[in-house]
Amino acid sequence: MKSRMTTSMKGSSRLSLAIGTACLLQACAIPQVTDRVADTTLPAQFADTAPATEANAADVDWETFFEDPNLSALIGTALDNNKEAQILLQRIAMAANEVQARRGEYLPSVGAGVGAELGKVGEFTRNGAVERGIEIRHGEEFPEPLANLEAGLYASWEVDVWQKLRKATQAAMFEYLASVEGRNFLVTNLVAEVANDYYELMALDNQLANLDDNIAIQRNALDVTRELLNFGRANSLAVNRFEAEVSKNESERYAIQQRIAATENHLNLLLGRTPQPIVRSSDALMQLAPKMLDTGIPSQLLSNRPDIRRAELELAAADLNVDVARANFYPSFELRAGVGFEAFDAKYLLDTPASTLYSLAGDVVLPLVNRNAITALYKDANAEQIAAAYDYEQTIIAAFADVATQLAALDNLEKNYALKTSQVDALNASVDVAGQLFTSARADYLEVLLAQREALEARSELIETRQQQMSAVVNLYRALGGGWR
Repeated sequence: MKSRMTTSMKGSSRLSLAIGTACLLQACAIPQVTDRVADTTLPAQFADTAPATEANAADVDWETFFEDPNLSALIGTALDNNKEAQILLQRIAMAANEVQARRGEYLPSVGAGVGAELGKVGEFTRNGAVERGIEIRHGEEFPEPLANLEAGLYASWEVDVWQKLRKATQAAMFEYLASVEGRNFLVTNLVAEVANDYYELMALDNQLANLDDNIAIQRNALDVTRELLNFGRANSLAVNRFEAEVSKNESERYAIQQRIAATENHLNLLLGRTPQPIVRSSDALMQLAPKMLDTGIPSQLLSNRPDIRRAELELAAADLNVDVARANFYPSFELRAGVGFEAFDAKYLLDTPASTLYSLAGDVVLPLVNRNAITALYKDANAEQIAAAYDYEQTIIAAFADVATQLAALDNLEKNYALKTSQVDALNASVDVAGQLFTSARADYLEVLLAQREALEARSELIETRQQQMSAVVNLYRALGGGWR
């Protein structure tokens, strides 16, 4: 007895040693790859004009940031109805389902089954001889054909020794969180896009009003020229030139109206509804003063920008996927068990312990030969990790550049607007002077036309500059990571 136990223990030791040696050789045979650690170093401040402070406009929710009630109502409608946002919600639900599926993989699987079978074996076969022997011993004929009924519980469990299944679940969780940040990033861009379209509509309305005012001035000049023609103080060429200028500006009205229609339709698309008029406060555009935003410090972008957080989570998932792919080189362990009843006749099915069956089995599977598939998956996972690290770095760099660009735009547009205002004032005065000189025959009609045209263009550029200022404020708010809260 002792000798048998010693022999059994020696056999177990040899098996354990063999498995351990195989695992060691397998680990040594794993291809070498390079993991990349992302560089997240950022400057201390965005620009000399933006001192580093803890206050950050990104912490302000959009309902507080936008003070125009019409614009706030439009943004609220967009967040409720936008179709792309609704699609992303379904993507998030799918990612959550993937987490649930991965979590279930490392838990035991238990199922119940009921089976029935009917068959006849040949009399001169092994099974046939066994049945014949039973008949002889018990004096009872074996049923023919022979039925087999069974019912029981079955379980299987892959033992997660290398943490492969748990890390796959963690990776799925990170991917789920990344999808949530992806929706937050869409919300940030959606808020900014709605606001930019709204300010563009206000600017187009002002452009149309400016054009109408200019057409009225030119019509008045045309009437004066016709009067002067009747008195012989002007010629028909002047009348024709003024008529052409009026027609040119009237045709421009339709081009602006088309731009208004296109912008309204695009804004309605963002709102998730069919084309309809957009309520807006266009008269207030030129009285709006661009906000001075607190930019905070560059490192706050890492927590405020949803696209950076999404890239960070995707990088974390990629790191875990490398570990999951590496675990495929190690042996896998699976336990299987079953318990139930089995009999050839229903009346014996619950006859215990005669009809009771049970089983317990364990498998150890170690890939040894032709590991090309798992090697390729491992290299792919490593390449994905490196790509995710580069994407994370690129996202951070792009975010910093985005903020710096909008800060420069605000500074330059402010100076531009001040000079444009002076230009418009001077040109408006020149239109009045040119008209008076033309009426008194002390100026040529071309001087009047040139003064009116330059004044119209300058006022249009002033309106456009104001719109660009408001858009730069919105874009800086978005670049800092505001709008999704």
